[in-house]
Amino acid sequence: MDEPMDELAATMTGFARTLRAAGVAADHERTQSLLKALGHLDVTDRGEVYWAGRLTLCAGPDDLPRYDRCFAAYFGGRKAALRRTATTSVTRHLAERQDDGESGGDDDGTTAPATASRIEVLRHRDVARLTDAERAEVHRMMALLKGGRARRRSRRFESAHRGALDQRRTIRDALRKGEVARLRHRRHTTRPRTVVLFVDVSGSMAPYAETLLRFAHALVRSEPRATRVYSVGTRLTPITAELRHRDPGTALNEVSKVVPDWSGGTRLGEELKEYLARFSARGAIVVIASDGWERGDPELLGTQMARLARQAYQVIWVNPHKGYEDYQPLTGGMRAALPYLDDLVAGHSLAAFEQLSERLAHA
Repeated sequence: MDEPMDELAATMTGFARTLRAAGVAADHERTQSLLKALGHLDVTDRGEVYWAGRLTLCAGPDDLPRYDRCFAAYFGGRKAALRRTATTSVTRHLAERQDDGESGGDDDGTTAPATASRIEVLRHRDVARLTDAERAEVHRMMALLKGGRARRRSRRFESAHRGALDQRRTIRDALRKGEVARLRHRRHTTRPRTVVLFVDVSGSMAPYAETLLRFAHALVRSEPRATRVYSVGTRLTPITAELRHRDPGTALNEVSKVVPDWSGGTRLGEELKEYLARFSARGAIVVIASDGWERGDPELLGTQMARLARQAYQVIWVNPHKGYEDYQPLTGGMRAALPYLDDLVAGHSLAAFEQLSERLAHA
């Protein structure tokens, strides 16, 4: 794909992201359908781009008013896409409406969608530094994350046209028919790889705890049977059942009722020891979301991290402070855990959680 078409794809993908934030069902499959349609249209014609998007990205009549508002806000009344020979940045064709006055409420009571540039800014900003309105917008986009999961081979088998010979079925058919009329084959089934997520709810993680729990909610909603979530602080608390509620707000309210140690300290070593004594992480991707301020014995944490690493398929540590260029893992907890990690990633912004979600989908 040449450079102009690359920019066109980036533009329309950003437009689809804006629509999803506004509540339109513009998922990945619909976005790909739009891009295929635009390959057969004149992308310099605003009308053709408008109708291509309306027909591919909208799921029903309720989406149409939101689509119209997003289209006007995103493209600002200008040409909808690049000319095929253009080399300038696509952002020159976007509306740069940053004033709050341009994003007021609509007649139906819904909030007008943010412009493309504003959404990109919010995606990369530290959630601890957002206003309440900005954080609510980020949380709405967080609910749209597709928590896909890498798949692993299971012990179960299924019938297949090719693969290993299924001797039992072949012999059973032969006995029933009196001859070997057909060779039967089988193959292993696959299942999503389990993710075990530990969310630190201690005082030092308070600015990030809600966003982390909303990310956990997206994972549980996507793969309810292959996701286990625990809050950690001074106690280990399973919260997977509470996060299965469809509505994120309801789920977090239920979590708040069962977690007894909000804004306390962190004794991750003791809690991992308790987890490993009661459960298993064999073959799972373990994600620990914490800043590493360990109040317990760092040596105990190191010992339990070594045990965990021997069981797990991967161990990923999510630290909100990793998003800053000058970050160094100097806390006692981080230094104890670091030798046993497969990766240390940022966890301070929507973009960081999108990257983590992609990592889990392809691990």
